[in-house]
Amino acid sequence: MNDFNNYITSFKVREKLQPVFFIGHGSPMNGIEDNIFSNQWKEIGKKIEMPSAVLVISAHWLTTGTRVTAMQEPKTIHDFGGFPQALFEVQYPAPGSPFLAEETAKLITSTHVGLDHDWGLDHGTWTVVRHMFPEANIPVLQLSIDYYKPASYHYNLAKQLYELRKRGVMIIGSGNMIHNLRMLDWKNMSGSGFGFDWAMELNQIFKNKIQARDHKALIDYENLSKAATLAIPTPDHYYPMLYALALQSDKEEVNIFNDDYVGGSLSMTSFRIG
Repeated sequence: MNDFNNYITSFKVREKLQPVFFIGHGSPMNGIEDNIFSNQWKEIGKKIEMPSAVLVISAHWLTTGTRVTAMQEPKTIHDFGGFPQALFEVQYPAPGSPFLAEETAKLITSTHVGLDHDWGLDHGTWTVVRHMFPEANIPVLQLSIDYYKPASYHYNLAKQLYELRKRGVMIIGSGNMIHNLRMLDWKNMSGSGFGFDWAMELNQIFKNKIQARDHKALIDYENLSKAATLAIPTPDHYYPMLYALALQSDKEEVNIFNDDYVGGSLSMTSFRIG
């Protein structure tokens, strides 16, 4: 009983809000490589106040309805193919939190949230979080994306998670603002900085709207530019950004980092709120 009480106490209200992040996670290889992107994730882990838990909205868990992982020991999911064996051998044994899963489900009143015991941590989560917290000693949960709902639905659902920030939970939206794998220039994958004109145009529009707190325009992203149809052929990697933006308070600034491109049609642009 004492252990359980200590566990509950770890989610007590803190003096400061826990920051929120949107992370452009890019290739699964970022999970094991030391590069400009993963090094930034490591720096976050070194500088941030230790969170009580991490809740990730990953572009790679798409469902009908909304679910949250509720197992005590989430598995490491290798949801990709064609990569070196070393990537498949990675395990990130962070604990889960059935208690936090139940509390998260209670906070969301706009829809029923199912408690999931089958999923785990997909590469949208562990490739990033293992750099931030390599000791895997912080509970990590995932919240799924109901793929059959519009952007406004996800933004409004995310607002209901605000209480978690008060209790030390780091919330991460993990995707990519610009994400068109079919148009990748594979000759320009080894470095960074190469973006197609349309990708750079829309990425700049996104950054301007984010800094101006024009969330409505970002919800209606299809009307921002003709480039949106190329940059976001499907919204799965875009929706996680809306979850992060929805949690911004009136006085909080946005700090952009990893503002770079890979293969012409993928933006790694990320930001921190708070």
